[in-house]
Amino acid sequence: MSANRAGFFAGACLLLLALPAQAEPMDPTIERLVLDPNCRTGEGAYVDDPANLENLKNGPGGREWCVSDEGAFKKLISQYAFAFAPTAMHAARTTGFGGFKLAFEGSYTKIDSGKDYWRRGTQGAVDPSSKKAPEQNRDPDGFLQHYSVKFQKGFGFGLELTANIGFMPRTSLVSGGADARIAILEGFRTGFMGYVPDFAIGGGVRSITGTPEFQLTVASADAQISKPIVIADSSVLTPWVGFQQLWIFGDSGLVDLTPATNAIQYCNYAGINQPGSDDPGKVAQDGQPVCAGGSPLDFNNNVVFDKARLERRRMLFGLSYRYEMLTLGGEFITDFGSVSDAQTSQSDKKLFEGEKAQWTSVVELGGIF
Repeated sequence: MSANRAGFFAGACLLLLALPAQAEPMDPTIERLVLDPNCRTGEGAYVDDPANLENLKNGPGGREWCVSDEGAFKKLISQYAFAFAPTAMHAARTTGFGGFKLAFEGSYTKIDSGKDYWRRGTQGAVDPSSKKAPEQNRDPDGFLQHYSVKFQKGFGFGLELTANIGFMPRTSLVSGGADARIAILEGFRTGFMGYVPDFAIGGGVRSITGTPEFQLTVASADAQISKPIVIADSSVLTPWVGFQQLWIFGDSGLVDLTPATNAIQYCNYAGINQPGSDDPGKVAQDGQPVCAGGSPLDFNNNVVFDKARLERRRMLFGLSYRYEMLTLGGEFITDFGSVSDAQTSQSDKKLFEGEKAQWTSVVELGGIF
């Protein structure tokens, strides 16, 4: 009977994940993250008329092509990572030797949607008549939703492993990962140690797919204390509190900052300037593209953003209720200290000065078998 219930529960959860993949309003568009928006049109076409070139030379970077906004990229990665990070949505006590748990989890993460990097860095709603995306996201969502299915399995000596797969609505992003933890004081039920709160340490990792814009991986380490309260022999109420450290690894792909301009056509490409090429107008055979009357500058608008190596510190406050096999839980997660203080490099500390703290609320419905 238990196996039938478990199979039905797993099937219901998987059906909730069977959503069509398509471009969505909160999908990342980091090609818009440039220091000087005058280097491109809103549609992403390169602008290099003489007046604009002079502005670029005197502006950030002093260059004649688009320059990636590295700070905006890091801030966007940091806030996406907060939403995808492992929630550690559990009390310190595990499911026990031989026990396992299937659960559906939903989390809702507050983002600083009024900031420019969210307006430029996400797609926005596509116009239903023209089927074109706007120049920027005029109304970013205030929250990032994340729904996942997880399977927890208990082993001996307080060890528990968890597998997790999820998706983020209004994006094309899908997540997957695993967690491990060990309940150090698990097993004490009577005597003096029976009054001592449960204590567990653990960690997890989440990685995403669904976008060519960047790769994102979030690793975590956490510690929690909890104490179950038995109610009428059939129900258990368990509050917990914990601390979590996040390590964020964000790497962009090769990004065309001017996707509406074809660099080959813009250059009127005629080959590569190399030894043996028929290009008498060139003195140095340097391997650069040869343009027959066009401009080669748009080739420089293909960039890879600097790697984002960031950290966050979070506090966890949770409460779960169990009635026989059914469990229902909630958790509140918030930054511990400022975002700036959590960083290790001085440049990142300065970059994140004044950034607002984020918070996540989590709900879970599951069954223990």
